[in-house]
This record gives sequence, structure tokens and C-alpha cells, in this order.
Amino acid sequence: MSHAPYGDTEKGTLEITPTQVTVSHDLTNEKKPVEIDVSPVQSLKKDAPVSSKPPVRLPKHEKIKASNYVLFIIWYNAYRRFFTVVFTLNFIGLGLAIADTWPYAKKYPGAFVLGNLNFAVLMRNEVFGRILYLFVNTCFAKWTPLWFRLGCTSTLQHLGGIHSSSAISGMAWFIFMVVNQYNARHLYSGSILGFGVFTVILLFITLVAGLPWVRNTHHNIFERNHRFFGWSSLISTWIYTLLSNIYDVSDGRWDHTFVYVIRQQTFWYNLGMTVFIVLPWFCTRKVRVDVELPSPKVAVLRFERGMQQGLLARISRTAVMEYHAFGIISEGTHAKYHYLICGVQGDFTKSLVNDPPKMIWTRELKFAGVFNTSTLYKRGIRICTGTGLGAALSTCIQSRNWYLIWIGSDQEKTFGPTISGLIHRHVGPERLLLWDSKERGGRPDTMKILKEAYDYWQAEVVFITSNYVGNAEIQEGCKTLGIPAFGTLWDFVSRAVCSSRNPR
Repeated sequence: MSHAPYGDTEKGTLEITPTQVTVSHDLTNEKKPVEIDVSPVQSLKKDAPVSSKPPVRLPKHEKIKASNYVLFIIWYNAYRRFFTVVFTLNFIGLGLAIADTWPYAKKYPGAFVLGNLNFAVLMRNEVFGRILYLFVNTCFAKWTPLWFRLGCTSTLQHLGGIHSSSAISGMAWFIFMVVNQYNARHLYSGSILGFGVFTVILLFITLVAGLPWVRNTHHNIFERNHRFFGWSSLISTWIYTLLSNIYDVSDGRWDHTFVYVIRQQTFWYNLGMTVFIVLPWFCTRKVRVDVELPSPKVAVLRFERGMQQGLLARISRTAVMEYHAFGIISEGTHAKYHYLICGVQGDFTKSLVNDPPKMIWTRELKFAGVFNTSTLYKRGIRICTGTGLGAALSTCIQSRNWYLIWIGSDQEKTFGPTISGLIHRHVGPERLLLWDSKERGGRPDTMKILKEAYDYWQAEVVFITSNYVGNAEIQEGCKTLGIPAFGTLWDFVSRAVCSSRNPR
């Protein structure tokens, strides 16, 4: 069912020809095409005849064995490298302050507290992120060396390492500051000391709620607690900062003027952090949504307005409660609509199927995902499984230089005519490999078809959207074969936690 019928122009059937192709005329590279040795994809057309033969069960494929060096390089990615650098520098500084060899840090620890917290918030600010991606995509696309463009993509993808390490470092500096005040508590008011301890506790709860284990196994708890305790920490930090700046420790009186307060660097750090937190919320709107339910497993949401490729949307049933991110499918900024594919996994996505909304909350300013940097590359491969198509399809629709590999089960029935129609109209058979595991009797030898597509398409990079296990296996295989690849970032989680989860 749906709240509004989709126009005939938005529907279509997907009919895939065999994947043996020739190079199109717009290729300028002199390499000869490589034949992709996979069996033809059966038509997805609804009235297409179905073979009476049962699918032959495919033999189990041998996984590429990655060396310990490859596994370490994948594990110690830019996220962890950023985390290591920021964390190390802060704790060296903290050690110098504790040892009384850095007088400035001991005298003004508040600057290090709020400086770190500002960086932590800024790295997760949608506006800042969009500006960074715009700058990189505008200035460095295609003409710079490949290693530099890969470095740009890796850096933008792993800014969360700065977010995490700055937040932890900020709390460590806060503890140092409060401990120093308690050691000299005869100089400070009890309200300042009390708010210092209270703010540290709020920050600690905020950090715990943001741990990967909590975020990936109890998403709603993460959303509610990380956000609301974070806001509470901001308010408490403001109170603590104002009390500390108004109070004069030399005479024990509250006699510092407003002019004195606004001249303190901690005041402006607090103001900056507040702006970074509040700004994205000004873009929050309740908008109309049309819901198509092609199967019990999937809801396809349609919104007005076209979008550039590589963006994700946050949506929620309420204005301030938990928001869920999904990849945006759009034909471009000129298009009338954009779409989200929401696979049924938790309470929120189940509610989209069981009780489809007519209005939903979203942030009109969408945030950029790592695949937004596809603009940097001359040619690339986009491989995805299941609902991961939602994060992949826009790139292949809006650029003829990207090849799509989509692995799923009974895609036409599961995802419906709207999605298959978009593929049919915009992604030609020369740059599409669709694998129906139900029809073909199992999953493919993923690295075999990916390597063949990579060689044939003369690609520079591979972007992966899959579940944790699939993402890890493809990344390990690509690294072993020397193929540059970027997959979904799962932070510090273990395989046991995420083996059954698909990224959104």
C-alpha cells in the first residue's frame, strides 16, 4: 500500500542483458576490455517467463586469505590513526600540566577542555561536513594524483576518529581542572565545585552512550542518551563557565563584570560549541512523505526535491527523538523526487511498514557520506548488497563513469517497480551487474566478479555498502589484490555484534 500512487513515469521493469559487453565509445583508455565471466541475469520483468528448472546450488567459494599485515592495515585505519594522534598529543600535554612543567595548561585548563569539545562537536556537524566535501570535490576532482584523492576520501570518512579522541581528551582535561579546584577548594565557591563534578558526570554518560557497542546494539538508547545528555552537558558547561568567570578567587566575591566574562576565551569556546550543536536543528522540518511497500521487508519512501549523489537523510517520527540515517536515491538536483530504501530491521523501520506515515520529520540539509567523494574519481565500481543499494544507486544514476554491482535476493519482488525503474532508465547494461541469489542458487564469488568488473571498467576505486561480514571480506580481498576500496565504517565493533546487521 502507499499513501499516494506513483506516476507511470516513475515505474518500470528492469531487464538485464548478459554481462558480456564491449567498451563504449567514450572510453579513452587504451586497455582492452576484459570479459566478465558470469552467467546472464534473468529478466526482472514481471511477465517474463520463469525457468522451470530449479536453481543449481552454487559451490561454496574460497575466501581470499588476507595476510596479517593486510588485516592490520585495514584495522589500523585513518580513524584509529586520527584517534591515536589526537589522544597522544592531549595526554602528553596533560602529563606536562600535571608535572607542573607547562604553566599555561595548568592556569587555563578550561581552554583545553572546551577546545577539545569544540573539535568533537565540529567533526559531527552536518554544515561543516558539507563544506569540507564541497571544498575537496571542487578543488581536487580527477586531476590530482590518485594517491592524493584516495587520501582525501579516507580523511573525510574517518573524521570520527577526531570526534571520539577529542571528546575523551576534553573530559580528561575537565577532570584535571576540577581536581585542581578541589585541591584548592578554600578558594572556590561550593556551587562552582558542584557544577564541575556534575558536568563531568554528564559528559561521562554522554561518552558511554556513544560507545560503538551501545550504538550498534542499542541504537535507540544511543540516540536518546547521547543527544539529551549531550545537551545537558552543554547547559551545565555554560553554567559552570559563567560561575567560574564571574567569581573572583582573590577576594571570594561574585564581582567580575559582564565585560570581563566575555573577554575570557572559555566564553567564546562555549558560544562556538553551542552554534555548532544548534545550527543543524534549524534545518529540521516536518515534510510530506509517500510510502510504497513492495514487500514486507522494505519500505520505499518518496520525498519531494531532487538531490545530488552521495548524501544521506535523517528521518524521525518526532522532532527531537531518535533519528535514523538512510542513503538517498535521486536522479539529480533537477529531479522532482528523491527516495529512501528502508529495510525492516528494528522498531522504527517496522513501523514504516505497519503504520506508514503521511508526514515525517527530517533535516532539510542532508549530510554527506563517504561516497560523495565519487566525484573525485574518473571511473569507479559501486558494489552493494540488499538495501545497501539506497546508498549506492544515486552515484551510478548521476554519473556514467560508475559501474553498479548489486547482490540481493528476488530484487524486483522485494524492492518494487520504482527502484527497478530507476535502474532500468539510468544504468545501462554495459555498467550493471545484478546478481539474484535466489534465482542463481546462492551468493556469487564476490571477489571474482568484482576483480573482473574492476579490470574491465578500468576503475580507480571501489565503494562498498554491505553488512559487517560482507564489508570486511570484500575489503580484505581488495586490499590483498591491490584494489583501492572504501567500505562502511563500523568503528571498533566485533564481528559477533554486527554479523547480521546491514548499514543504513
